[in-house]
Amino acid sequence: MVDIRYFSQFNNIEIMKTKNICVIGLGYIGLPTAALLANKEFLVSGVDINKDVVSTINEGKIHIVEADLDVFVKSAISTGQLKAFTEIQLSDVYMICVPTPLHKNKNMSKPNIDHVLAATKSIAPFIKSGDLIILESTSPVGTTKKIQQTLIDYGANLEDVHIAYCPERVLPGKIMTELVENDRIVGGLTSISTKKVRDFYRLFVNGNILETDANTAEMCKLAENSYRDLNIAFANELSMICDKLNINVWDLIKLANKHPRVNILQPGTGVGGHCIAVDPWFVISKDIENTKLIRAARNVNDHKTKWVIDKIKNVATKYFSKTGVKPKIVCLGLAFKPDIDDLRESKALKVVETLLEEGYETSAVEPNIQSHRNLPLLNLSDGIEKADIICVLVKHHEFLQPVIKEKLINCEALDFCGVLS
Repeated sequence: MVDIRYFSQFNNIEIMKTKNICVIGLGYIGLPTAALLANKEFLVSGVDINKDVVSTINEGKIHIVEADLDVFVKSAISTGQLKAFTEIQLSDVYMICVPTPLHKNKNMSKPNIDHVLAATKSIAPFIKSGDLIILESTSPVGTTKKIQQTLIDYGANLEDVHIAYCPERVLPGKIMTELVENDRIVGGLTSISTKKVRDFYRLFVNGNILETDANTAEMCKLAENSYRDLNIAFANELSMICDKLNINVWDLIKLANKHPRVNILQPGTGVGGHCIAVDPWFVISKDIENTKLIRAARNVNDHKTKWVIDKIKNVATKYFSKTGVKPKIVCLGLAFKPDIDDLRESKALKVVETLLEEGYETSAVEPNIQSHRNLPLLNLSDGIEKADIICVLVKHHEFLQPVIKEKLINCEALDFCGVLS
């Protein structure tokens, strides 16, 4: 359990605590940030357009799965330090933590910052001298500058107002710890803005606060996730090669990683989530000509999902040819990574949806969600019992139990994430 008590070595902490903070967007980053700050004795207004989310939070409950978040939210609501609203509240610090999805077109994906600009327009009437405006949402280079221009266009007086970009760098499942412990990058539109926002983060971050300009900070977040995408693509490509050569890829990677300068990652169903599967497109959109490697990695990781689907369909075809009966396919895992409930850009979810769309009798087991409006869900025991073909798509800890692994081995489950390795 994370200790939510607050200790500070800064002399100006009592002054800073008097500042009201408005966190816009109460999703996987906004809610943990709001709850953390409220437990650090700041007065926090959380804002979200979803009335159900606002109602749930004001009851001291959470709408997402994240370790320790329930404790933080319950504590913050009970003390009155955190309240959720559907409209902007007058504050001194505005933190924008809204989604930045992708526009889709025929050739590639392009970043969509409509939610960021909508949030910016909503705070424009409230801006006053001395305010801090902080963008945390992953964004293409130039977005922080667009926030400034949007505020000007909507009549905000930006004299002595400080705008900066500070990307989150947290791992789902460890967000409450990493919000405090990880190093942070602060890139202001001016050097003074950088220092003002740096001083704010120093009040609750134990990691280093690294100063730069807004464009560099925006590009840094994109570079970090593009780098990870490249490395995962290598592992995914290896897995497809090894399958063709009848080599156990998990054994291969374990052996290769004994080299002192080699650290191959683990292959999977593809790359999902709002960061690694999305951020490379933000880079590509700015320079198509010079992003050949980044685009190649994206293509490999997207192709891996199609490869998984084709593999399952081939096994299903063989089963039908042998028995004359359409197999019951059960897929284990829907989230984009282990032990969370986040389905954003999930390739495991895409596998299940594609199989259903193409007429395969398919259901899923996802321990981290109660139900899904479009998919039939089973509990783990029933899923294993009823399945003719089992496909392990996500390495949830429930699937790693020895008794479960033994059952999966006995029924020759298709393992796409290393549960049986």
